[in-house]
Amino acid sequence: MRTTLFVSLLIIVTGSGCYTSNGPVKVKAVVDTTISADSVFNLVEQHTFQYFWDGAEPNSGMARERYHVDGDYPEHDINVVTSGGSGFGVMAILVGIERGYITRQQGFERLSHIVQFLKKADRFHGAWPHWMYGETGKVKPFGQKDNGGDLVETAYMVQGLLCVRQYFADGNKQERALAMQINQLWKEVEWSWFRNGKNVLYWHWSPTYQWEMNFAVTGYNECLIMYILAASSPTYGIPAEVYHEGWARSGKIRDSITAYGYTLTLSHNFARQYGGPLFWAHYSFLGLDPHGLKDRYADYWEHNTNQTLINHAWCIQNPKHYKGYGPDNWGLTASYSVKGYAAHAPGQETDLGVISPTAAISSMPYTPEYSKQAMMHWYKDFNGKLLGKYGFYDAFSETAQWFPQRYLAIDQGPAVVMMENYHSGLLWKLFMSCPEISTGLKKLGFESPYIKN
Repeated sequence: MRTTLFVSLLIIVTGSGCYTSNGPVKVKAVVDTTISADSVFNLVEQHTFQYFWDGAEPNSGMARERYHVDGDYPEHDINVVTSGGSGFGVMAILVGIERGYITRQQGFERLSHIVQFLKKADRFHGAWPHWMYGETGKVKPFGQKDNGGDLVETAYMVQGLLCVRQYFADGNKQERALAMQINQLWKEVEWSWFRNGKNVLYWHWSPTYQWEMNFAVTGYNECLIMYILAASSPTYGIPAEVYHEGWARSGKIRDSITAYGYTLTLSHNFARQYGGPLFWAHYSFLGLDPHGLKDRYADYWEHNTNQTLINHAWCIQNPKHYKGYGPDNWGLTASYSVKGYAAHAPGQETDLGVISPTAAISSMPYTPEYSKQAMMHWYKDFNGKLLGKYGFYDAFSETAQWFPQRYLAIDQGPAVVMMENYHSGLLWKLFMSCPEISTGLKKLGFESPYIKN
């Protein structure tokens, strides 16, 4: 498999651009247009994994928040790491072990290094901040008042760590010790503190500004996993009413949004006509298996699949007449945009003509044929313009003739994980094997094939 990959994707150094120990280089991919879909799948998964392996911040082992190959990266931020993206990254490292990209021992050593960093890094009532400096573990404020604990990013980190715990729980002595260290980190997150005395969870808390961010997290968006973990915590658990009154807004989360013949039964925050950006169908479900997952509000497999199909159908209809949109070129989600960063989604105001490859690639479990169709188009028909050493670049626009060579951890991670979940169900099986998760899901009234009566 490795031979096929490196014959199929040749990385050429062509000039100035990305940071390396020997100075900036520019990267171009030369593709083999005769390659099969299965080989491209393997190629994309392996190269995207490398974002979290070769591309990791060296001191911490954590995922860099972003990586620019095209030469405009702010140099002083090159070692800023992200909690949520690193949570996706530790899952990607497990994929690397299973796929043979690295050995089990290599993966174990890197994951051990990350856990040691996390034990010493800044935490606020057990929650990590959104950003940290990889050299020190100290918080880098995400905004003026966002300089403390970020419970959503922490949830993504814990989702990944619990998969690692389960992977090594029955291993050798050193592996079992790592699993125990992760268990302690999990137990130290004070989920109930972030209620601020109410029946809802708050996104942020700052030692300087306390609750001034005042961001109560209600659904539906990307944050379901935070409530599942909070309900599942063996030490700082929340009662069911926090989920039903807070996240589900005392039932107001229910809705009936129908577009292109597909129905969503959840009210999507700020996106009630066609559903939100596709990362809402990805982030919470990297470990949380949506197959057969139901509560009183939704069938989550049906819901996520329908959201993806609406996104796909919008891009085919292409009501704003953007160049290149179609059945083999689709996928709207939060990513880099022509002007900054945007949560791209179907809709007159939210579709900005920017395709984000992670949207379709991370939707592989829901729409495998449509996702593969887009993957093959991007690989074969763009002469290497969309593909680099860490997989597909974050976003592009044919309308604007905008093809930046940039990566974001929070977009590369779901691509690796969901490709592997489609291939083998690896991360779903690991996360859903956690006994605490079954307990938490039962507490909240969920059904799942993994819940044992």
